[in-house]
Amino acid sequence: MLITAFLAVGAIARPLPDGPELSQSFVLAPLPVPVSNNAVAAVKAGRREYVVSFNGLGEGKTPSDTMASTFVYDSRSRSWVEADPVPGGAGRLASAAAVADGRIYVFGGYTVDGDGNELSTPWTHAFDPRKRTFEERSPMPVPVDDAVAVTFDDRYVYLVSGWHDLGNVNLVQRYDTRNDAWVQATPIPGPAVFGHAGGLVGNTIVYCDGVAVAVHDDRPRDFVAVPDCYLGIIDSEDGRRIDWRSVDYHPGLPRYRMAAAGVAEVNGVLFVGGSENPYNYDGVGYDGRPSEPAAAALLFDIDTQSWRVLEFEGEASMDHRGLVPFAGEWLTIGGMAAEQRVTPRVVSYKLK
Repeated sequence: MLITAFLAVGAIARPLPDGPELSQSFVLAPLPVPVSNNAVAAVKAGRREYVVSFNGLGEGKTPSDTMASTFVYDSRSRSWVEADPVPGGAGRLASAAAVADGRIYVFGGYTVDGDGNELSTPWTHAFDPRKRTFEERSPMPVPVDDAVAVTFDDRYVYLVSGWHDLGNVNLVQRYDTRNDAWVQATPIPGPAVFGHAGGLVGNTIVYCDGVAVAVHDDRPRDFVAVPDCYLGIIDSEDGRRIDWRSVDYHPGLPRYRMAAAGVAEVNGVLFVGGSENPYNYDGVGYDGRPSEPAAAALLFDIDTQSWRVLEFEGEASMDHRGLVPFAGEWLTIGGMAAEQRVTPRVVSYKLK
């Protein structure tokens, strides 16, 4: 399929005059095996910090290489162990993970059969990192994968847009982790997308990019890289209500499957990696060209609603499902390096 990418108007974005710089290092051991497109999260429990990887794609990058594996890093032992597989009986890709009240919640993802058919799954599971056990929770009303997941008030998880079986949805589905209940929040105002990235600070969500579906009368549909960024403010009285608005676009082209997270210390959202050429799960673009990671990171300042490009020394990566905090730094866990190589690397980024 042909990718149509709109040009991003970098001149519109107002770069920050001064601000933090970004450094890259390796503070954690690599994963036991290479894995990409995995759901990732980190949580503190007692005096320990846990970093966890769920599901994903192995280095063979075929349907038989989809994984249901759970890998847990313990800050005390400083090592990874493999826990029980994510329930559901099948490996899957593009799951989302979020932390609330000391647990990690794993949502959805899609399965791939031997013929390449993809199916979005509805499963929701709570993972206890200390006991290393899963608890099944109420399924998503609309199963999605490749969605953005953010946590508000250490209780509510918002799943923003994403892919459902045959197309994208513009839904924002809110999960109450205490009452095990789902409601629909205010839908996104822009195109429904998958493979976008975002984060939350306070009650403010910011997300960017992703891929939309373009339907044509005279030819098959194709996938369109979307150069849009949106900010949503969650209503303090009614968390189902989100005041969405468009914000200035980041410099450069749209990026697919970046790692992102809100960083309260700078009141901003940090975006790392991704690719400027959207691709299928094997890393080959929908246009037939192999995709490569994009260099540099992006920081959106919520106060000024402006962008800063953060250069760093080190290898870029793509195919991420999140950017997770650990010991004052931010981690990408696995992913794809250059030449679509699935990697076990755990890379630490530090704002300084």
